[in-house]
Amino acid sequence: MRPLREIMTRSVSAVRPDETIIEAAKIMMRLNVGAVPVVEGQKCVGIITDRDIVLRVVAKGMDPRGTTIQSAMTKDPITGTPDMDIHAAADLMSDRQIRRLPIIENDRLVGIVSLGDLAVTNIYRNEAGDALGEISEPSRPM
Repeated sequence: MRPLREIMTRSVSAVRPDETIIEAAKIMMRLNVGAVPVVEGQKCVGIITDRDIVLRVVAKGMDPRGTTIQSAMTKDPITGTPDMDIHAAADLMSDRQIRRLPIIENDRLVGIVSLGDLAVTNIYRNEAGDALGEISEPSRPM
């Protein structure tokens, strides 16, 4: 069993729910990532993705400079722990159709794992591919 702590990204930039969409987008651009955890204090209360911004803000004609992250984020995200087995995380991500898994310890955000993190670990390449295949299948027509 290999724990997520071995592959998780530890230095995670986060935003607060009361910040604007622009702040989240700037972090995504600076770090070249597609998601940013949303925290209140150290507690992870949500996650905002580039897709959330496009579908919940831009497509609705809302102004990203005045729209708060709270109004577009996914609340109560699925999370993992640093001691969670990498295989279990891959299964969870596949089952719940998520590409990024915030890592929580003692009610604090301590890292994040993406499908890419699983894919660069040779042993998990097939699992990451399987997870991505299931995640990429639409859960319902749009």
